[in-house]
Amino acid sequence: MRSDAAKRRRLIVQEARRLFAAHGSDVALEAIADAAGVGIATLYRNFESRAALADEVALAILGDMRAAGADALKSVGSSPESAWTAYVQRLIELDLGALSATLAEFVTDQISGTVRQAQAETLAGVEALLDAVRPAGLVRSDLDALELVLAIGLITRPLPDAICAATPNLVPRLVSILLAGMRPA
Repeated sequence: MRSDAAKRRRLIVQEARRLFAAHGSDVALEAIADAAGVGIATLYRNFESRAALADEVALAILGDMRAAGADALKSVGSSPESAWTAYVQRLIELDLGALSATLAEFVTDQISGTVRQAQAETLAGVEALLDAVRPAGLVRSDLDALELVLAIGLITRPLPDAICAATPNLVPRLVSILLAGMRPA
């Protein structure tokens, strides 16, 4: 693939990810193409369907999650608590909650083998990190990777503007409660 074509493809995925998170899966593909600065024909040359684009967005998110886990595993030996906290913060910044509902309708019924494999690899990486921070007393022995990812997804789900205005520090507060609740009793 030519470098300009690869750049356009990356922009389409980036904008799809942003717009799916902000507006849900019903966002018009034309809006994604416009945001990426390409025509709808270019979008369809790269992704034959909305499901194919959703798969690519899912792969990008899973890749970011694996990268966050790999970085945390590199530093967990010298500073487990810092590595763990930084990892959870990176997952929060990935906006998993905003994207999980959008991607679920595509991923559950039409999941590709590639996405299924990436999910398995990602969860294995999360599990490896959980195993690495358990001896430091940072997480309970019964917490598994999927539970952690789902908890972060629930905390970061988009909330109505009224709730955000009334409780501007809600997500950081919930994250601190989650981190404290994951520690062994």
